[in-house]
Amino acid sequence: MRDNAGRFRIILIILISVLIGYYLGVNKVAIDWKNYKPSVSVVNKEPPAVLANVDFSVFWTVWEKLEENFYDKSKLDSQKMLNGAINGLAESLGDPYTVYLPSQQNNNFKQGLAGQFSGIGAELGMNNEQVIVIAPLNGSPAEKAGVKAQDAIVKVDGVSTAGWNVSQAVEKIRGPKGTEVILSVVHKDAAKPSDLKITRDIITVKSVEGGIKNWKMENGRWKMEEKCEKCSKIAYIKLSQFGDSTNKEWISLINELDLQIQKDPKAVKGLILDLRNNPGGYLTDAVFIASEFLSLGKTVVLEEGHENKRNFSVTRKGLLIGIPLIVLINKGSASASEIVAGAMLDNDRATLIGETSFGKGSIQMANDLGNGGGIHITIAKWLTPKGVWVNGIGLKPDIEVKPDDKDKTRDVQLEKAVEELVK
Repeated sequence: MRDNAGRFRIILIILISVLIGYYLGVNKVAIDWKNYKPSVSVVNKEPPAVLANVDFSVFWTVWEKLEENFYDKSKLDSQKMLNGAINGLAESLGDPYTVYLPSQQNNNFKQGLAGQFSGIGAELGMNNEQVIVIAPLNGSPAEKAGVKAQDAIVKVDGVSTAGWNVSQAVEKIRGPKGTEVILSVVHKDAAKPSDLKITRDIITVKSVEGGIKNWKMENGRWKMEEKCEKCSKIAYIKLSQFGDSTNKEWISLINELDLQIQKDPKAVKGLILDLRNNPGGYLTDAVFIASEFLSLGKTVVLEEGHENKRNFSVTRKGLLIGIPLIVLINKGSASASEIVAGAMLDNDRATLIGETSFGKGSIQMANDLGNGGGIHITIAKWLTPKGVWVNGIGLKPDIEVKPDDKDKTRDVQLEKAVEELVK
């Protein structure tokens, strides 16, 4: 009996302790919540005149309820909440290209178009859900530190890249000039990762590169040679984007190429315009580039609303109007690069080789918002000269050639372009 009474007392003491703890805990939380005061102070709360009839009371009520009642006050970041609300406003339109860019993303976007940013100088991609290096830029900090093409990046500053996409990797690897980042990379055919310490620097990326290249057939494939008297000469231009410096770089290269071609016009078999993995850029640049190859005609049609259409025709006298032309495209060719390719296709000016392009058929207007952020708004859709809207479909090449996944050293699409020009 005494043993049972003892056990009962022990159980009773435990229950009382639990209840007291629960009571104190609940009341402490209640007191904490009651005493919690949001650190945010709202400015410019009044809507503009155009939204005078829109009732924002529910929005502010929800904000206040979150501030008052959400259990984890450390999660209540006013700037994140505001950015989320603005994102939701843009996303409600159901257009993937009408987007709000917070300060850092907006700055990265501008740097990309300017062709200059602070980082290590390596083009990144994905392979089997792994972040890889497509290629380090010549003379870049990445190349100097030992980064090589096809390296797999497994860690950045000791943090695993598992589950990352390219954008996340870029955000972590970029940084101010003079700062360091440590990449753990696995070189091709290596068993273990190597840690490479890289000092970031200002990276300048040219959007236009090219020249007269020498090609010869060897062991059943076309190969480029530095010097070769009996080789086939073909002009080659790689256009990586339509950015702030594109037109200036384009004019400089074209003038140089034209001088070389005019020395012996019959020696150059043709020109290859490489638009692969070109994500686009400015509409005006696309019209400018297309005008280099067309004597007259439409380059693109803008459709603003259901009935308002604007035709963009050739804007200048190009230097390469008569040269045989091949345009290379792939699934990374989008927007402005598709405008150029579409203009060449519909005007019967070039043969398209490669893969079906991305299919982005809309035009955006970029606006700075004064707080470092920006908003990109779709203002029109564009059509090829024959009225084709490529959005979600892409441009289909005249000659489809897929990359050789088994032999990464070969560029079979480029080889096919050479073959078409020399035959």
